[in-house]
Amino acid sequence: MKVLIILYSGGQAAQEQPKLLGTTENKLGIYDWLKGLGHDVVVTDDKEGPNSDFQKHIVDAEILVTTPFHPGYLTAEIMDKAKNLKLCVTAGVGSDHIDLNAANKHKITVAEVSGSNVVSVAEQVIMTMLVLVRNFVPAHEQIVAHKWNVAQIARDAYDLEGKVVGTIGCGRIGYRVLQRLEPFNCKELLWFDYTDLPADAAKAINATRVATLDELFARCDVITVNCPLHESTRGLINADAIKKMKKGVWLINTARGAICDRMAIVDALESGHIAGYGGDVWDVQPAPADHPWRNMRGPNGNGNAMTAHYSGTTLDAQARYAKGTEEIIDNYLNGKPQNPANVIVADGKYATHAYGQRK
Repeated sequence: MKVLIILYSGGQAAQEQPKLLGTTENKLGIYDWLKGLGHDVVVTDDKEGPNSDFQKHIVDAEILVTTPFHPGYLTAEIMDKAKNLKLCVTAGVGSDHIDLNAANKHKITVAEVSGSNVVSVAEQVIMTMLVLVRNFVPAHEQIVAHKWNVAQIARDAYDLEGKVVGTIGCGRIGYRVLQRLEPFNCKELLWFDYTDLPADAAKAINATRVATLDELFARCDVITVNCPLHESTRGLINADAIKKMKKGVWLINTARGAICDRMAIVDALESGHIAGYGGDVWDVQPAPADHPWRNMRGPNGNGNAMTAHYSGTTLDAQARYAKGTEEIIDNYLNGKPQNPANVIVADGKYATHAYGQRK
């Protein structure tokens, strides 16, 4: 069978660091294994447009592997051409680059490596939160520019202690963010999710569930987005939502870029309604050079803590999702059941509530 693997090219870094498994050079560590079993394996980073390797090889591929960091966007239209496609594996967490409703229509199984990056992303959330609240980026840029103006930086620098912090989504990542925030002595930790926590998990953290998003918006000094992207969350943080937030709120989004409306974020930051926006996810990936989130700033030249999408692809996370990808494919090849926690859709229906409440 043909296995199509869409990864990002690591260039010299991947050649020097073999632990960069999620690159075209190192091929998730599964290329030789699959070739040894006699399969046709195509590994590429070429994924854009009708003449791309992605669209050329998806036509007769039985297994597609892609990542959230360099996603091959599998639309319903492309899926109609993929007559042999039976399994889509996300090497990581987050399968919104696949039209899941179309996958159900075609009875294609979609699986991801559940839990492979939750610690990595939770740590990134805390780091980004501190970077924004402490106004770190302009402080560092000032030093690199050979300048020294403490007042210019301190005017927008605060402590995390005593602030109200809330997470939109309290799954594996959101929950771990709340755990890591407890030592900072925040005034309150809040969470919103349509799914309740298990009783023992809820008791293990000093955090309060709020009934509505509007309540979270109104009460929080810091808001972190930790929910999946699906029909109900696309554009969730828009101009109307931002108006309901405190002036000077900090927003962190390491979930998916399209959960936040692009220009609503730009306008709110530039006007000073939000004090900062940071994260590593973009509404298009890779982000084009002219994407406004690259250069947006607050009134004092602060408030931007954006990076390329790497929070869930640390070397530790890559080892986990490469191993998990191999296990999912091995289960498929040998007719063994998949770990239910990894299955997003199968047999024409959703196997999880992670991508919205479904009937």
